[in-house]
Amino acid sequence: MKKLFSIFISLFMFTGFANGATVVGSVNGNPITDADITARTELMARQGKTSTTNRKQAFQNIIDDYVKLDYASKYNVKPTDKDADKELKRMGFTDLGATTRAMARLAVRADIAWQVIMARTIVPTIEVSKSDLAEEKSYISREHGLPIEITLIRLTDVPSDIIKKLTNPKSCDAAEKMVEDLGGYPQKITAMQYELAPEMREKIAGLPLLTWSKPDTNGSMVLICNEKKGKEYKNLDEIIKQNAQFKKASFIAAQQLKQLRRKAVIIINDDRYKL
Repeated sequence: MKKLFSIFISLFMFTGFANGATVVGSVNGNPITDADITARTELMARQGKTSTTNRKQAFQNIIDDYVKLDYASKYNVKPTDKDADKELKRMGFTDLGATTRAMARLAVRADIAWQVIMARTIVPTIEVSKSDLAEEKSYISREHGLPIEITLIRLTDVPSDIIKKLTNPKSCDAAEKMVEDLGGYPQKITAMQYELAPEMREKIAGLPLLTWSKPDTNGSMVLICNEKKGKEYKNLDEIIKQNAQFKKASFIAAQQLKQLRRKAVIIINDDRYKL
């Protein structure tokens, strides 16, 4: 009777309730409860991820966390709750409930472990080409702006007949005079590229010096007079290289995670969370 009673208790804890919450599945022996998923969706909402499929996505994220930690442990990479708490404090997540904090710790520990694994096993194998670097530089330029001081001329509402008369000038002064002779009013602007509006950065991305951009639907055009590298630019090449390496490494890591997920022992008790 004692043996049967112990079996009953273990089954009850796994298929029924654990700490007052239904166990909806497990990964490599780690149970995942309904409360865990609720906590994870709360954490995702705090991070601005509010998809209508959040509960299923939260379940998948928890699975990935356990898979990452199991794999990292083989390399003796085992971030602690103390490590996670430091990161959560840095992120401003200091008011989490007990279950949400547990899920947040799990997510952060998995992220730390995965970053270490990437740095040890994947990044050293990555080679970046000149085209990779050029693409990353263009991306940073468009999305964030570079530490470059740019002087440009901006035209707005340019009539189509005037656009046909604009030619690429030999200097900024020549560009201004050309526009004025055609009856226009050039706007000369000097600013750091990262201070420009996103639509302006998009317009000048890849635009050669002293070359008029193609007019947009509103007849607006721009010409870059000159560029001057700021003090921060000296570290830019290394940052661009690291970013390009990280993007390639992230792609490879994502493929590796898919393979690890396929090998993991995943049990799902609730059809709502079928992968």
